Amino acid sequence: MLKKVLAGIMCMLMAAGTLASCGNKGTETSGTSSSNTTQGDTTNAAATKAAEVENVDIANFTPPEKGDTIIVMKIKDYGTVKFRLFPEYADKGVENFVELAKKGYYDGLKFHRVIKDFMIQGGDPLGTGTGGESIWGEKFDGGTDPHLIHVAGALAYANSGGTDTNGSQFYVVTGTVPTDDDFEYYSQKGLEFSENAKEQYKKVGGAPWLDGGYTVFGQVIDGLDVIFKIQNVSVDQNSSMPFKDVVMESVTVGEYNGEDIHWYISDYEEFDADEIKNSTGMENVTISNFTAPKEGETIVSMKLKGYDGEVKIKLFPEYADKGVENFIELCKRGYYNGLTFHRIMKDFMIQGGDPNGDGTGGDSIFEKGYEGGTDPHLIHAAGAVAYANSGSTNTNGSQFYIVTGEVYGKDKIDELKSFGYSFTENQEEVYSTYGGAPWLDGDYTVFGQVFDGLDIVFDVQNVEVDENNNKPKKDVVIESMTVSEYNGEEVRWSISDYK
Repeated sequence: MLKKVLAGIMCMLMAAGTLASCGNKGTETSGTSSSNTTQGDTTNAAATKAAEVENVDIANFTPPEKGDTIIVMKIKDYGTVKFRLFPEYADKGVENFVELAKKGYYDGLKFHRVIKDFMIQGGDPLGTGTGGESIWGEKFDGGTDPHLIHVAGALAYANSGGTDTNGSQFYVVTGTVPTDDDFEYYSQKGLEFSENAKEQYKKVGGAPWLDGGYTVFGQVIDGLDVIFKIQNVSVDQNSSMPFKDVVMESVTVGEYNGEDIHWYISDYEEFDADEIKNSTGMENVTISNFTAPKEGETIVSMKLKGYDGEVKIKLFPEYADKGVENFIELCKRGYYNGLTFHRIMKDFMIQGGDPNGDGTGGDSIFEKGYEGGTDPHLIHAAGAVAYANSGSTNTNGSQFYIVTGEVYGKDKIDELKSFGYSFTENQEEVYSTYGGAPWLDGDYTVFGQVFDGLDIVFDVQNVEVDENNNKPKKDVVIESMTVSEYNGEEVRWSISDYK
């Protein structure tokens, strides 16, 4: 089991934001080739260690002395966590965190990335995993020390490729408990650990593969149950961001006064993890994809060369204002006329809007780009129109795609849930009725829905393509994109509405 967890998390470590997830959804819908990376590959962080590692004492569970500086973190709705610090092993890391806390830097920030059986991550004022700074106004090198390891409750800095890129972002480890077989597996992958480290990991669990790549500078001495509760919140599977914000009300500097220490999760009362997950899921909002356009409302009609009829698109400025504005203006300028659908994947989507014709080009109407965002009222149902991007919705340009997808019955929905995806009742109903590509939700700006001509889109997805790049062997050309008003013509949302 741990081998599977390790493989998945190592994938997560290779991309988006510090200590961030791969975002590999099986097929990438992207305007450009993107790794969405602000963090280097950390999978080999521990592999650089010599086969014979020094068997130093592990310091994580050495109690603080009375009067020692500690960190007190109050997390809204969850409780208080106290951390022992280790200036003797991580002097700059401790200095940075203490001074940031004194300034109130962390107050009001959220844990933007939560991965069960791994860690919870916060400390980014942007809340995305792309921001934050140290007290020195630049990155700093916190180094590593073999006395401090990534056991459950360890406090460490996230980084973007090495300990010399530490800033304000940090994480607290939860992890899993490895066995001797797991350590043998690590060894086969080039990761070696001292006997003392192995003993601690087998006792309390953690994330051993992070050792040597990140600056550990603290350890939970009370409130570990709070950390473990938070790791069970419901999150967006693509970004690992909680659906409901987990907020640090305050992070303050205090002194240890001899209070009881609770190092291990077994020291705390049990709690219902499923209850936490269920209570922190997405709000069951109404799905608006299939609300009919009103008389006089702006629509876009797309004519494809060699295909009868038009693909008519309803727009949703109320949920994607800048995305709609961008699309309408580009259509009015004739930007899309003559461009091709350069990427087509059956039972997934058709993608176009790139003047280069290969997925590397395109522009928005805004000089410096724009943040298109996402809205839970619009999802990737069959016929949804959305912007391709190169890692986030602030990289939207002209490229767009139209979803075809497939119908998700209960078994398929349950399978996705087993992989960590979350669905509201309304989403389940839409995906089981109309079909779509649910794993894209939350990462791409949906701004329109095909209300007529969906059969043309489904015909296009069946063209012959190059297996290497999914480009049609014969061009599928956008003859014209026109902006007009809805005049009450027939609305046909579902592919089953067509003969």
